[in-house]
Amino acid sequence: MSVKRIAFVLIDGFALMSTAAAMEPLRAANHLSGENLYDIRIFAPDPGPVRASLGSWFEAEALPADPAGLDMVFAVAGGDPLSPRDARLFDWLRRVDRTGVALGGISGGAAILWRAGLLDGRRFTIHWHHMEAMRAEAPRALMEQRLFVIDRDRYTCAGGTAPLDMMLAIIARDHGSRFARRIADWFIQTEMRPADAPQQGRGGPGHAALPGPVRAALELMETHVADPLDVGQIAALVALSPRQLQRHFTESLGAPVAEVYRNLRLDVARDLVRRSSLRMGEIALMAGFASQAHFSEAFRTRFGHPPRREREGAS
Repeated sequence: MSVKRIAFVLIDGFALMSTAAAMEPLRAANHLSGENLYDIRIFAPDPGPVRASLGSWFEAEALPADPAGLDMVFAVAGGDPLSPRDARLFDWLRRVDRTGVALGGISGGAAILWRAGLLDGRRFTIHWHHMEAMRAEAPRALMEQRLFVIDRDRYTCAGGTAPLDMMLAIIARDHGSRFARRIADWFIQTEMRPADAPQQGRGGPGHAALPGPVRAALELMETHVADPLDVGQIAALVALSPRQLQRHFTESLGAPVAEVYRNLRLDVARDLVRRSSLRMGEIALMAGFASQAHFSEAFRTRFGHPPRREREGAS
């Protein structure tokens, strides 16, 4: 089994709790599996001690000249994440992107990626405290108030404990939901929260009332919108046969897996049609449809009219 090399780039004043919530599930995955599944690296624009939000310090390495050996890179920021203007960091993150390495932002880290021009045409989230400032600076950004958003090779999450939820989703994708559940239990995380759970308190049960395998499957769907999984892949990751998974969905949601998944992707697409000026072909790809024609047909079937009429009605 290949080791995933995951790097965290710490910005001075980074959120300590968010950083721990991101790193600890990976450490626990190594511990509980008895294998080195994830190799954690810590970098900073200036190597040496980097100050955290509570005044403690992390020792960081210099940004590597060649990031090609990494699998994922997360920018971690707190305080005022829109204030850093480090051209060296932005240039390095763009180099990471050119090598094909996945990029992410934790807490205010999405603002760093935005400043580097690496979230254009990508859905993302950021800590609710920074959302108004982000909207003022980037009104056309595809920002969503969710715990975490995974859009192809971009992984962003709010701060606090939200990184734990995102890392559990990544581990579930890599090693199955049963193993991710073990890690959640290790941290006394009695519920693996879905990506669209709120950042601030509100009522409503969300997925909590659904059977565990259905919840796990929906969470996988929510984190694979642009790159849909097939039913066999989802079933394997939730430790069921495709027939068992179909039965659970029919009993719990009254519809087969593929229909629920398609409707979820269409709901994301409808939101993009309403609040963005992206071309329909771009939205089709972001919602996991092979062509604009296929997307338009599916949209009309679900909502009773084509996407362009949806946009006209929202303007």
